[in-house]
Amino acid sequence: MESVRGVSCAVGESPVWHAEEQAWYWVDIPARRIWRLDHASGATRHWTAAEMVACIAPRAAGGLIAGMETGIFAVDLQDDGTVRAERLAAPPELAPGMRFNDGRTDRQGRFWSGTMWMDMAAALPLGRLYRYDGAGLSAPLVSGLVTQNGLAWSPDGRTMYLSDSHPTRRRVWTFDYDVDAGVPHNRRLLVDMAAYAGRPDGAAMDSDGCYWVAGNDGASLLRFTPVGKLDRELKLPVAKPSMPCFGGPDLDTLLITSIVQPGHEDDALAGAVLLVRPGVAGVPEIAFAG
Repeated sequence: MESVRGVSCAVGESPVWHAEEQAWYWVDIPARRIWRLDHASGATRHWTAAEMVACIAPRAAGGLIAGMETGIFAVDLQDDGTVRAERLAAPPELAPGMRFNDGRTDRQGRFWSGTMWMDMAAALPLGRLYRYDGAGLSAPLVSGLVTQNGLAWSPDGRTMYLSDSHPTRRRVWTFDYDVDAGVPHNRRLLVDMAAYAGRPDGAAMDSDGCYWVAGNDGASLLRFTPVGKLDRELKLPVAKPSMPCFGGPDLDTLLITSIVQPGHEDDALAGAVLLVRPGVAGVPEIAFAG
């Protein structure tokens, strides 16, 4: 296990492997930054946006798609370190004090992201999950979330995973997923994280169909089978891991973002971005099809 040199994120989130560029991207939400790590050279750089960027995915047409404070945006990274962002859609339920949170594409290239009330102490169940595709933004497809997180799809795309990482929830659910219509249904509980260390934050899917979820506040990465059985726990040197992502030419490396633990800002690994080879490969991420 190693950390990416010269990088510390207050709230590192949403790592994604860009296969065409052979590079990882991720965000630091309060810093309004999008980071990039080149796989071959190890070089990093970042861009600063005008508002917080919470989640990103590559666009097939170039650039990125992002869930931000005020909506879903098409994002282009400029040579001068700035971000050009064009708002594509914003749900009417997105009120001041809210923002988008976790997001990614499904296996068909549709972009999914959910909203949350930013003051987590309020524990308001105002979060909703949306789909964005060529037809525009859907109505909310899941409602009543406090801190939406953990989006992932099984390798065949027919099972959708979703979590609520708020301390009052700490649950991971699965849904049957209609791959043609892009609609989840038959929601059921996969994991009650009250039985484990940490809260279920961001997640990644491996080629065996197992779900890797960051145990935020638990200093661990947990691998659950499709029936919700814990079969592996990877201890981490950071208290608040936030999301894993498989990448590298063989998709056999996990990049794991983390969050600075309050009161531990001077720790050597505060907000670190970690790289580890877990002995299993991931599945390719799909670019947003538009």
